[in-house]
Amino acid sequence: MQRAKLKDFVTVIYEGVLETGEIFESSADTGPLSFITGNKEVLPAFDQGVIGMTIGETKTIRVEPEDAFGPRNETLIHTFPPETFGDNKEIKPGMIVGMTMEQEGQPRQVPALVVEVKNNGVVVDFNHPLAGEVLTYQITLQSIDESPGASSNDS
Repeated sequence: MQRAKLKDFVTVIYEGVLETGEIFESSADTGPLSFITGNKEVLPAFDQGVIGMTIGETKTIRVEPEDAFGPRNETLIHTFPPETFGDNKEIKPGMIVGMTMEQEGQPRQVPALVVEVKNNGVVVDFNHPLAGEVLTYQITLQSIDESPGASSNDS
């Protein structure tokens, strides 16, 4: 029986669920996900969850915030003067806006969630939307394609 191992090209279908039961991501919406295990293409815990699976096997993995998008960081919530957004009078809570921030000495466009709009400023949150969340994935392995040079030992 073939098992997924490091550097295999695998295809999975999956569903990601928050502790509230809300589905935050699903291959039913995006189509099957293909990646090379160990290639840092997916969350490390997701990657490790797939290694050792057999075709057709379904597994549920739980990913703590530290192993996903990190804990929420309150220092990533900032208030900007309204003029920062130019003539855009349509800024509303829930919108994602692109902000130019300096990272490692370089300007970089970063998405931020508008949390609140006040007369004296716009409160934005730079945390990843899934920061602080425990993620549960149900993964079904659909196919394994060994990478060139990988051993063909089935375990």
